[in-house]
Amino acid sequence: MKLVPRSALTTVALCLLAGALAAVPATAQEGPLDNALPTGTKPEEIIPRFAGREKLFKEAREQYTYRQDIKVQTRDGDTVTGEYHEVFDVLYDDKGHRIENVVFAPQSTLEQGGLGLDEGDVQDFRNRLPFVLTTEEVPEYNILYVGQQQEDTLHCYVFDIAPKQIVGKKRYFQGRVWVDDQDFQIVKTYGKAVPEIRDTKKKGKEEHLYPKFTTWREQIDGKYWFPTYTRADDTLTFNTGDVHIREIVKYEDYKRFGSNVRILYQGKEIPKGDQKDQKSPPDQTPAPDQQKPDAAPNAQPPQK
Repeated sequence: MKLVPRSALTTVALCLLAGALAAVPATAQEGPLDNALPTGTKPEEIIPRFAGREKLFKEAREQYTYRQDIKVQTRDGDTVTGEYHEVFDVLYDDKGHRIENVVFAPQSTLEQGGLGLDEGDVQDFRNRLPFVLTTEEVPEYNILYVGQQQEDTLHCYVFDIAPKQIVGKKRYFQGRVWVDDQDFQIVKTYGKAVPEIRDTKKKGKEEHLYPKFTTWREQIDGKYWFPTYTRADDTLTFNTGDVHIREIVKYEDYKRFGSNVRILYQGKEIPKGDQKDQKSPPDQTPAPDQQKPDAAPNAQPPQK
């Protein structure tokens, strides 16, 4: 995010320089952090195991449709001074290409609070907030085992991660992940997206800063830990002043796309090749003989 004059128009920009991460805060759902090494395995053995599961998770999530609800607010105490709100359905065509069907997007007033979204924010909403660390991405990060911790009913291994270097315009995650010791999947992340741009020499360079966030996952269909809720409540410190920002991102209505799901438009099933031409939100209806209730999650995010 970048600082903008009040009532200025939002523009798109890219971020090129990495930033630091503040200490991880404790939450009511967490037990104490135990720095003891794992029993019966080694941290260096856990990393490829959960990264392999993350790769499967990433591939599986591409077979699901879902709704993403993004709300970003600037605040002065309890007063909302600006807001960006967008709701869209994530669909996939018959070639596996992602389609976003916007269902709600009122005029943004975020600039009235002094902020504008940039290209980094767009990438983060899609990829960094629901962070995934696959086998292919592991070499890009320094990964440090920091201990074990209870998250609700889950016992987790905890790792701090940071990019080894910033390559080109690619964005990375820097922070902490909690890995369930049974399913070996990430169930929670805390951190921020990098790089940032800071005007450290105060020469008037446009700054781009991003809030620290927490993402919780829940178990879907009894197998996959998918992101369901992201929250950020942070103060961005620009050279010209501080801006208090709050973000809430929800990921809802996961449905597996395939033989068990029909994509409907105005009550009629859409041929797969025509799905990219939708003009209004589809009804996503499981075939009657294939309906199954979602598995109850083993861990719950905080009250929304």
